[in-house]
Amino acid sequence: MPGGKPAGVRCIHLTAHQLCALFGLPERPAVCSAFRADPEVCGDSADAAIRLLGWLEEATSGEPAVAC
Repeated sequence: MPGGKPAGVRCIHLTAHQLCALFGLPERPAVCSAFRADPEVCGDSADAAIRLLGWLEEATSGEPAVAC
């Protein structure tokens, strides 16, 4: 994504089926190509992965946490 992808924002290259539209193309960012799924990061399901990755993005964004 131009300028990077902010935490909590869906990648503009994800399809409706949660697949990367750039998979296998030279335009795919190196960070995406280098990513290897790990149960500690992705959990054991798509729902768990979305939750865990969202938490990691938020925790590392440099933005202060918002209290509930």
